[in-house]
Amino acid sequence: FDPRHYLGTHCYSLPKTGPHRLRFLLESVKDLRETLQKKGSTLVVRKGKPEDVVCDLITQLGSVTTVAFHEEVREIL
Repeated sequence: FDPRHYLGTHCYSLPKTGPHRLRFLLESVKDLRETLQKKGSTLVVRKGKPEDVVCDLITQLGSVTTVAFHEEVREIL
């Protein structure tokens, strides 16, 4: 979870993630973790800036050979 997603927007400082969206995200992550566990896998969940968290996770795991990611699409104002 990137803490920047829970700050206000650039325009009007409206919340990017309100309580209903946050609840949906948390329930979705919980469901995904439970589904993966039933299949013998797991889900790693971290809080922090992805550019820091991913680097720390790679260092912690030590045997990572590939990392895939996507960039958030940003609105042009």
